[in-house]
Amino acid sequence: MTISKTTMKSFEPCNFFAVDLGATSGRTILGTLSGEGLALREVTRFPNPIIHMHGHCYWDIYALYRETLEGLAAVAREGIAIRSIGIDTWGVDFAFVGADGDLLRAPYSYRDPHTEGAMDDLFKVIPRERVYEFTGIQFMNFNSLFQLFQLHRTKNSALRAADRILFMPDALSYLLTGVCVTERTIASTSQMLNPRTGQLEPELLDVCGISPSQFGPMVQPGTVVGTLTPEVGRLTGLGAVPVIAVAGHDTASAVAAVPARGERFAYLSSGTWSLMGIETRAPIINKESFERNFTNEGGVEGTTRFLKNICGMWLLERSRAEWKAEGKPYSYDYIYAHIPEVPAFRSLFHPDAPCFRSPESMVGAIQDYCRRTAQPVPETTEEVCRCIFDSLALRYRQVFGYLKEMAPFPLETLHIIGGGTQNVLLNQLTANATGVTVITGPIECTAIGNIMLQAKAAGIVNDIRSMRTFISDSIETNTYPPQDAALWDMAFSKYLTFCKEGE
Repeated sequence: MTISKTTMKSFEPCNFFAVDLGATSGRTILGTLSGEGLALREVTRFPNPIIHMHGHCYWDIYALYRETLEGLAAVAREGIAIRSIGIDTWGVDFAFVGADGDLLRAPYSYRDPHTEGAMDDLFKVIPRERVYEFTGIQFMNFNSLFQLFQLHRTKNSALRAADRILFMPDALSYLLTGVCVTERTIASTSQMLNPRTGQLEPELLDVCGISPSQFGPMVQPGTVVGTLTPEVGRLTGLGAVPVIAVAGHDTASAVAAVPARGERFAYLSSGTWSLMGIETRAPIINKESFERNFTNEGGVEGTTRFLKNICGMWLLERSRAEWKAEGKPYSYDYIYAHIPEVPAFRSLFHPDAPCFRSPESMVGAIQDYCRRTAQPVPETTEEVCRCIFDSLALRYRQVFGYLKEMAPFPLETLHIIGGGTQNVLLNQLTANATGVTVITGPIECTAIGNIMLQAKAAGIVNDIRSMRTFISDSIETNTYPPQDAALWDMAFSKYLTFCKEGE
């Protein structure tokens, strides 16, 4: 897929190889930069299923390693010379390495049930407020901190034997190079990194029975980890290609690809889940951010991604699955064509209410919420969809309002990136709700961020600003100006009546 739109200063085309691993699937991507812009080509795609065994949930890191080698070998068979390799993954999970250099077992998945109750038990040792003051990270029971705390108190044999603890992208880089590092953005998802010091917090490690020496040196995105080992170079046919520690957390790579021209912007990474935030020079850790459960994750060039998780198109996807099973209309084309026919703001709900996390029936959960709050109950496919879209747009407005209150600069635009950029109707509703101009694109933000950080390491671009300028000059974006301000102000007042925080 070529995403070039303008001709820039000419230079020799350069190829980079991105490994982009999600919690359900992975892929390898070839990115080519030239004076004509950026071209992407998917080389391989593969599933990343959770392995259920003896009551636990594991990741098959060996399969991910094999798939990475197969993607590299496919490029080598085409005779393509690649400049470097970068790996990004989901957050929080990690692998153990023994003193002999071998992996000790397959890593647990964040979906493993062993952390149930661990968060509250840790707070009996270190209060919740102190943990947040150290890290500025939102509380989720599967964060690395609570995983390691639970493994420590259950005397887990792998943890007890661990010489090194490596987060997932760092573990895969280690398998390719034999070099251990701790990349800052992925470490920040652990709830163990102190964003003020830039290092893992000793008091939090101590409660887990581990020490800083068990982690590799902390490195910034764009650092060269090492080169492919002779064995990997032989297996792939590539030789000693460098491996770069890109922004190892996939969301950090995605945010690095926001095509912003300045700093006064917010971003919305839109997909099954939504993440709305800003990029700041320093963490924002205060009473408001704690009470609103905002998180401070690592960004590129020492920045902080100050953001909040929001339930996104998960609501629609779960509903569509039900309609498909029932033989009802469920295609995106049908939904987008008929939603405008339903009166706006007829019924509203809080998308992040606990009842929507994993209901047996998403449609039923939405209907129950509306019934419980004495609103009209959506019955048809079109009514449920309208309810979802209106509620999401108003939730985006609520979180955007929090960001405006806490940001150290005015917010002039909202950049939407990821798969949600294709949702034209919701993009316009989001602009209307937030009252700010929305700019959408790119769709392939994570892969682009991964590749551009490799380009930075290669000296093709100098910094995050020049990265974003190159991206902006290479892609098509769409702009949605806000409309109907008075109407959306009234709708937001209604939303606040029926949608309380913490429901």
